Amino acid sequence: METLQDLEMNERFHLIEETAKKFKETSQEHDENVTFPFENFEALKKIGYPQLSVPAEYGGGGISLHELMKHQEIIAKYDGATALSIGWHMGIIMDLGEKKAWDDAKYKKVVADVIENGALINNLATEPATGSPTRGGRPETTARKEGDGWILNGRKTFATLSPILKYGVVSASIEGSDDVANFVVDSTLKGVRIDETWNSVAMRASGSHDFIMENVRVQEEDLVSYRTLGKKDPAGWLLHIPACYLGIARAAQDSALEFATTYSPNSIKGTISELPNVQEKLGRIEMLLMESEHFLYSVARQWDESDEAKRGRMGSELGAVKTSIVNKAVEAVDLSMRVVGAKSLSADNEMQRYYRNVRAGLHNPPMDDMVIIGLAKSSIGRVESAKKQEQQI
Repeated sequence: METLQDLEMNERFHLIEETAKKFKETSQEHDENVTFPFENFEALKKIGYPQLSVPAEYGGGGISLHELMKHQEIIAKYDGATALSIGWHMGIIMDLGEKKAWDDAKYKKVVADVIENGALINNLATEPATGSPTRGGRPETTARKEGDGWILNGRKTFATLSPILKYGVVSASIEGSDDVANFVVDSTLKGVRIDETWNSVAMRASGSHDFIMENVRVQEEDLVSYRTLGKKDPAGWLLHIPACYLGIARAAQDSALEFATTYSPNSIKGTISELPNVQEKLGRIEMLLMESEHFLYSVARQWDESDEAKRGRMGSELGAVKTSIVNKAVEAVDLSMRVVGAKSLSADNEMQRYYRNVRAGLHNPPMDDMVIIGLAKSSIGRVESAKKQEQQI
């Protein structure tokens, strides 16, 4: 069977579409039963999707951020939980390779497993006591030096992909110091277990259980980086989050359009799609998604075309994309439900799943308040900078 790397870009889009279409068949079942869609990930591995975002110099597909976002949007249209879950792996593995954030030998070892076996990776940083890692809390997970390795103990929550995860990049506080480091933990190591705690009303099939480490021994080389305080570098790969929710909103739009163009109550002639109040809602949905599409892909393309220095100045734009698109997606799904009416609240109707899933985006990083305050500071700084320049003239 041909893999994605053997194809041209448009052919890759087509293969992803054909593969993801099947995800919709079981999405309701997995959502209702809070089960993990192992078959979806096997299908993605079969066509070589996990290695598509590995840089070409390491043997991967080396696709652009722009292309990756399109793939993620397509998958999300058929199953939002699968898209969000695989999106973490795809973005992280791309980012690590581009920034060369780890020792090269360690990265090569991990991506070889990705390419050969479809191994998946995710960052595991959230804990019950610290909340979102973007808020800067010190991890309660600990790392103790012992001989030529480290002993890890702790619990990570929201460990998306945990039922199938091969590598978890866990943050831990170094005992006896103020340092916080990131360790690569192979899920097959002794002392690693998954506590199946996930029972959220949103993204129920994402397998975001708790990742437990009890006296897990890792090697010296598994300490891959230290956490630095202060402002984080902009991360283009996090655009997979708004791409996912845009895909869910498109699915809701399709569902609303299908209903509007086929439903014909006996109180009117024709279908409800001919009614001005319904058209007004459908038009607003179209505009919301049109704006979102242009914003997402223009910024993704800008990232692809920028050097490191320019990317370093894109933090505000990247945050704005996430906040804008997720909130527009929430609104678009709400409008879609208004088109369908009370039937959209039926447990058998896919619309109520879109409604629950799309709201998860409000709690993915970066948070709205941090983005908005950051934009405010940026605009204030621009004015202050202009005033200083005027004073110097």
